[in-house]
Amino acid sequence: MKLNNGRYTIDGVDVLELAENFDTPIYVYSAEKMHDQFKTLQEAFPGVKLGLHYACKALSNINVLKLMKSFGTGLDAVSIQEVWLGLKAGFEPSEILYTPNGVSMDEIEMAINEGVKINIDNISILEQFGAKYGNKVPVCIRVNPHIMAGGNTKISTGHIDSKFGISYYQLRHVERVVKLYDINVEGLHMHTGSDILDAEVFLRGAELLFEAAAGFKDLRYMDFGSGFKVAYKENDITTNIKDIGNKIAERFKKFCSEYGRELELWFEPGKFLVSESGFFLVKTNVVKQTTSTMFAGVDSGLNHLIRPMLYDAYHHITNVSNPQGVERIYAVVGYICETDTFGWDRKLNEVREGDILAFHNAGAYGFSMASNYNSRFRPAEVLILDGKAHLIRKRETIQDILNNQIELNF
Repeated sequence: MKLNNGRYTIDGVDVLELAENFDTPIYVYSAEKMHDQFKTLQEAFPGVKLGLHYACKALSNINVLKLMKSFGTGLDAVSIQEVWLGLKAGFEPSEILYTPNGVSMDEIEMAINEGVKINIDNISILEQFGAKYGNKVPVCIRVNPHIMAGGNTKISTGHIDSKFGISYYQLRHVERVVKLYDINVEGLHMHTGSDILDAEVFLRGAELLFEAAAGFKDLRYMDFGSGFKVAYKENDITTNIKDIGNKIAERFKKFCSEYGRELELWFEPGKFLVSESGFFLVKTNVVKQTTSTMFAGVDSGLNHLIRPMLYDAYHHITNVSNPQGVERIYAVVGYICETDTFGWDRKLNEVREGDILAFHNAGAYGFSMASNYNSRFRPAEVLILDGKAHLIRKRETIQDILNNQIELNF
């Protein structure tokens, strides 16, 4: 988002006009930024067969999936519903890696019937899978490397108490199951979590997967997940993609030489591709002064953007209506009947009732985690593509709230 002649724009489109034309609250995404992020990753791992699978849980609008497909990504799906969305968006089954957690064998079989790649993260399901399919359906195995990434258990998925993956220390058990049922293991997978800054985190996990590979002779790919950190505030520390890419690519090539053939190196970025592309626009309903705090109450809440309340996530906030206003300190809060504070003690250009505020880095886990709590409608979504604003999801209505309710007569 850029300030030009006193007006904020996103890819040349006036932000206040977006709020006026589509109303608020509204999610706005930049296709150009998504493409820039894709190219950054694509160029970061020299000399290897790179596979990027977009983690669609971050932002699953079908138009975004189609956009990712046009870039050349595959898809990482964590539910059968995401698999169906991916197929609807035009991905081939072979381009979709299905990586569920805690699902039944029934759902696994639904994914198998769709022909997508299967990633299994517990021994019980692996045994059931092997007993029924043997070597007829290739499979990937998700390993928990017991590495704390990002320093926060809420966003780390590879630590010792995580529910995700099969413990690295259970791999001998896995090998026995694979041998017993003659399972065709084509890939190994790990995902240590979000906000990873250091190449050493990936490399430590990689070494564990490289060691594990000795027990699986027919691998085609290794998936190192993702978790690259993007900037959430000015001068924020971010992942040095070029540095990580060079180090991982160099070590991976050496491993492939030792393994005896060239494998594909996979990643499944979600936040990295879409977070910085997104802005969430809200309108200020009320400015309220208490004995200690100046509140700016907006027409949204945790029902639309829950990350600040769930993860203590920081989203930079800009008053796009009054860019030249005197800076004051505000607590920006929502309209939900809960404590839904978007940000405490934020220095903003003076906020007036009716002003439009923009939350930055709202592309990932914004709309996709939205709800109808307090029976509020979920917002609209707009994609800025080739300098034009396109409505890609209509704002909900009361009929959407009632659609699946069955009203009794009494």
